Formats: sequence, C-alpha cells, structure tokens
Amino acid sequence: MPAQKNYPGLFRRLGAWIYDSLVIAAVLMLAAGVATGLAALLAHLGWIDTTGYIDISAYMTQHPVIGMLYTAYLAVVMVGFFAYFWCKAGQTLGMRAWKLRLQNKDGSNLRFTQALIRMGTSAFGLGNLMAPFSREKQSFQDIMAECEMVVLPKVN
Repeated sequence: MPAQKNYPGLFRRLGAWIYDSLVIAAVLMLAAGVATGLAALLAHLGWIDTTGYIDISAYMTQHPVIGMLYTAYLAVVMVGFFAYFWCKAGQTLGMRAWKLRLQNKDGSNLRFTQALIRMGTSAFGLGNLMAPFSREKQSFQDIMAECEMVVLPKVN
C-alpha cells in the first residue's frame, strides 16, 4: 500500500514563495550585473554608441531595441531558474528550505513544458490562494500543469 501524500497548506507555500523571491532577486541582480558589465565593455571598445543616455543602465533600459532585449534576457534567466530546479530536482531553494517538492502524480520530475505551463498560469504566485479550497490542496498552476506539490517526510 503506497504511503499517503502530505500536501502543503497556504502558509508553507507562501513561505517558500517569499524565500524564492529573495533568491530570484539575487539571481536577477547577478544577471543584470553581467549584462551591464558586457555593455560597458562594448561601449568602452566603441562597439555601441551610448550618446544621449546618461549611463549604461539608461541605455539598456531606455533604448527601444536594447531595452526589449534586456527585459527578455532577464525573463529568460528567471524562467530558466525555475524550470531548471523544478525539472532537475523538483525543488527550488525556497521549496527545499520548506521541505516541499514539485512532482508528477507518479513522483517523477516535471517536464520542461509542465514547468512553462506552471509559470504561465501562476499569476506571480497568486494561484496559490486556491490551494486551501482545492480538494488536494493544490494551487491553480499545479492543476493546470498536471502536477502536485507535496511535503517531504521528516528525515531522522
């Protein structure tokens, strides 16, 4: 007889969400620093013209084309962060701290398409507000991605 699954409540989910928000903020700062450093190097070499912009940061955020590319780059970094951790181990750092795991019903890791569906339907975490009202305490994004979030058993 398989062991019964323990599903997380809203506060445990929000705890992991807050933790992951801090981690992704740091990851995005690092990614932005790398992009800004590269742009500064290209400007120094004369490969890009920043005339009309107060600094490299203004160039990267206000330029019509570069601004869109820079925003897309940061979005890809964020999507890549979550997709990597969800597909590789079923846990982000925040989920690990709160003893949560994201998995398929059979216990296997998510596929990349499931990770994308989950991100696309999460409404920046607001989908978790549905968890207390769901039969198996699953969020909107878990239902849409056909996966589940479980609480891991305590290790002795």
